[in-house]
Amino acid sequence: MKLKRHIGIGIVCLLFPLAAMANGDDDYQPTSDVNQYEGYTLLWQDEFDRNGKPDERWDYERGFVRNNELQWYQPDNARVRDGVLVIEGRREVVENPRYEEGSNDWRRARRQAEYTSSSLTTRRSFHFKYGRVEVRAKIPTASGAWPAIWLLGNRWAWPSCGEIDMMEYYIAKGVPSILANACWAGERRFTPVWDSVVAPLSHFTEKDADWAAKFHVWRMDWDEDFIRLYLDEELLNTIDLSQTTNRGGDGKGMNPFSNDVEDFGMYILLNLALGENGGTPDDSRFPLEYLIDYVRVYARN
Repeated sequence: MKLKRHIGIGIVCLLFPLAAMANGDDDYQPTSDVNQYEGYTLLWQDEFDRNGKPDERWDYERGFVRNNELQWYQPDNARVRDGVLVIEGRREVVENPRYEEGSNDWRRARRQAEYTSSSLTTRRSFHFKYGRVEVRAKIPTASGAWPAIWLLGNRWAWPSCGEIDMMEYYIAKGVPSILANACWAGERRFTPVWDSVVAPLSHFTEKDADWAAKFHVWRMDWDEDFIRLYLDEELLNTIDLSQTTNRGGDGKGMNPFSNDVEDFGMYILLNLALGENGGTPDDSRFPLEYLIDYVRVYARN
């Protein structure tokens, strides 16, 4: 089955704040079974081998955040268990302290959330420029689930900051799909240009009927010229960075993926959204678990 490639315009309703601190935890030691690659040096990792809460390098998004999604993000839904990070989607009522009757802002118009989840980010602790990222994970594929592995730049407002989606799983035009994307700023404010490949889930399950029950490795290779996105060594998307210069916004004329801006880098997000592009939640399948075995970032030598 052919993978579908789309380059076009989309809209997402969130501004991301400027900022991010560089540098990881210098005391964090690699484990012995980490893959080593010629031309790369391990820069940052989390093997999730300490039960309990994720370590302090991870920060959390909170509340209603983006895309009219159903979940209320909270730290309590993330924990490390038996060597994996578990992000749990729950049916759970949470009152919205920002509720305002009649508000035009969807984040304030909802009196409560009926689902909770977590979104973890390295925005405050770690960003990097160029290299390789590997994430081994098992994703929930029940209706309503929208798990992602993605990155954002630490300069300029979205989408001028750039976005790389190593993995998104959701319902695309009625078909359960895995996406490999990047976006940057179009001419109109807050309007992105997308370079996206949409792979129907059936592309993978036809080769392995138990695909959804297994862990898989998502990888990004990023240099000055290209971003390449892989799933289990299959190349899904190659993004030509000669085409990704921002056309508008506060980063107009800048390339969020290839530039000489001092301290520029991208940070990592791991989240399980619910509803919206994920479809109507199947309440009989809750709680949902999104499992991440490791996150590894390699610098190019």
